[in-house]
Amino acid sequence: MLTLYNSLTRKKEAFKPIKKNSVGLYTCGPTVYDRVHIGNLRSFLLTDILRRVLVWNEYEINHIMNITDVGHLVSDGDTGEDKMTKGLKNAGKELTLSNMKQLAEEYTLLFQEDIKALNMLHPHTLPRASEHIEKQIEIIQTLFDKDIGYTTSDGVYFDTSKYPEYGKLGGLSEIDETHARIESNIEKRNQRDFALWKFNPEMGWDTPWGKGFPGWHIECSAMSTQYLGNHFDIHTGGIDNKPTHHNNEIAQTESATGEPFVNYWLHGEHVQVPEGKMSKSEGTGLTLETLIEKGYEPLTYRYWLLTGHYRSPVTFSFEALDAAQTAFDKLRSRFLAFGQKSAPPSAKYLEQFTAFINDDLNTPQALALVWDMLKDTKLSDAVKRATLLKFDEVLGLDLIHYTNKEIPMPEEIMNLLIQRKNAREKKDWETADKLREKIEKLGFRVIDEKFDGQSIEKI
Repeated sequence: MLTLYNSLTRKKEAFKPIKKNSVGLYTCGPTVYDRVHIGNLRSFLLTDILRRVLVWNEYEINHIMNITDVGHLVSDGDTGEDKMTKGLKNAGKELTLSNMKQLAEEYTLLFQEDIKALNMLHPHTLPRASEHIEKQIEIIQTLFDKDIGYTTSDGVYFDTSKYPEYGKLGGLSEIDETHARIESNIEKRNQRDFALWKFNPEMGWDTPWGKGFPGWHIECSAMSTQYLGNHFDIHTGGIDNKPTHHNNEIAQTESATGEPFVNYWLHGEHVQVPEGKMSKSEGTGLTLETLIEKGYEPLTYRYWLLTGHYRSPVTFSFEALDAAQTAFDKLRSRFLAFGQKSAPPSAKYLEQFTAFINDDLNTPQALALVWDMLKDTKLSDAVKRATLLKFDEVLGLDLIHYTNKEIPMPEEIMNLLIQRKNAREKKDWETADKLREKIEKLGFRVIDEKFDGQSIEKI
């Protein structure tokens, strides 16, 4: 049975889809004014692992991830500069909608390259906020007609007093209003009220209330309901989305539709650095491109993230990444050494693996099981290989395509490794040592590991 920690109820719950064997999944995607940093990528890995686990449990998935290419203010509330405007200024470009679209497409492509490099499954639909303005206006009009939306001098706002459950996600209603991160505005009916539309007479789209741009929150309500319906199964995002953005999504969507919005909310914790939360604005936002430039493989970063549970903060360091690289190299070396023989995977280990991943996506325990399985002397290499490949359907380390092109593995070497393994199993150490010497003369070093495992590297 699959259980997930639901931020809405603040407890683990058995997952039950609205429609049998079918899951609607929405992810808050990037705001494409710059490259995403590796902390942002952790929240997208949460969705990738979730989606793989759902497939493991034989569900059909419809995965939507939005692209925010307009309307996201730097405060995550209703104040400050629009992030896309900031991006245009940083690029030295004129503030026009066409330039904004061009900038957004540039960083959208880079984002897609990043998730591909990390072997993340591509969303089934990747809608742009700027291409769904009509739907956003339609929802705002509905709220306005219900007297839940109202105008001020700078925009259209949502009246939170008309939605008694406001803040129910993560208990916002029980804590101080400052957690809403919305600065004081004397024209608001209530200080927690948030913008549905922000006026800008010089640029934007025309509406019945005035020209301008959508509020960040209304975009996700429009795109999620457009593709998944008013009521769907799972919504994911980073932990920083929970207090304001996701509470606002719930309030405006349920008020507009009169229906429940989302059944399960999953939030991924931060990647931290010694200075605190990873942040581009604070100069601590490392990108995947930076890791690659420093010689790290993107999948090494994926491996490192899998060693921590998605609901626990992790602290990034290059020392930690070095350790992950060593472990990942060892794993792939063992995989190559197993050869190409086929066999059924181990039912016992698959059952244990399923129990771990179905317990709120517990990748640290699942990864530990990988190493336990590799040490099991009762399993043949063929069974270990088959079991590892099954595990990788969820872990996503792309082992099936790993060939280590920098270290070609000639068939002669593979045959000698198999002969040496057989000799060691018979405790014929003299033959094993002679085979080691023969392998070394051919330019490869054999590394003996615990429980009779062996891996190989080029000298």
